[in-house]
Amino acid sequence: MADQADNRAPYAQIAAHYAALITSGDLQPGSLLPSIKTLSQEWSVSTATAEKALRKLRNEGLVRGIHGIGTEVLDRPAPMSSGAQRQDRGLVTGSSWGTGERSDSHQASVVPAPADVAEALDIKPGSNVIRRSRVYRDRHGIVAHSTSWIPSQYGELIPQLTKSERLTGGTSLQLIAQATGRPIRHRFDTASARLLTREDAELLELDPAKAPKKPVVVMTAKFVDSEGAVVEYGVDLGGPGRTWQTESELAQ
Repeated sequence: MADQADNRAPYAQIAAHYAALITSGDLQPGSLLPSIKTLSQEWSVSTATAEKALRKLRNEGLVRGIHGIGTEVLDRPAPMSSGAQRQDRGLVTGSSWGTGERSDSHQASVVPAPADVAEALDIKPGSNVIRRSRVYRDRHGIVAHSTSWIPSQYGELIPQLTKSERLTGGTSLQLIAQATGRPIRHRFDTASARLLTREDAELLELDPAKAPKKPVVVMTAKFVDSEGAVVEYGVDLGGPGRTWQTESELAQ
């Protein structure tokens, strides 16, 4: 069943396949995944590889093992993505969506740069910037409210950056790199948490008077091109209950 064009390890391919089915809702909470023996036969892998795939899904909080029964699908919101993860996804697929996600409420306008944005973009406060925002959703609701801040000169090169609609032909970073001939070389990410402000609650479509009191994840990403120019600064505000996670392979 493995996709021959997929260069990931077999266990990662298996895990990704079932993660997509779970987050899209095709596999409902309470459903049981195939047994290790069945997975190894269907995917033509060893039982150790099949077991590793199920372990990855458990580590991601998508399933749980029940002794004597099998591996059950859980009903939990998927983690939000960082700007770096969305950029990586865009380079591969042309879209920043995660598995089972969609985006809407695309808005764009040219506005004076707030002080924190001006500092991140290395421009004077009050300088014109393009503000692009959208809401990422999955079957559980809002994953994140995402805002991209882009220096206004790129709007002259790429007019669609200033239009309130989903971009076509690639992500904003890909379009800027194509228009300038300067690839994106560096990105700087931060992750923090804060209590929702009234403005945050409104962005997440919550009643400010009834907004959750628990902190939410806030992630920023700054992207720099091959000549050292900051071309975009992004801020992702996670929906209530959303977490952030990353995975790394450790050398043995």
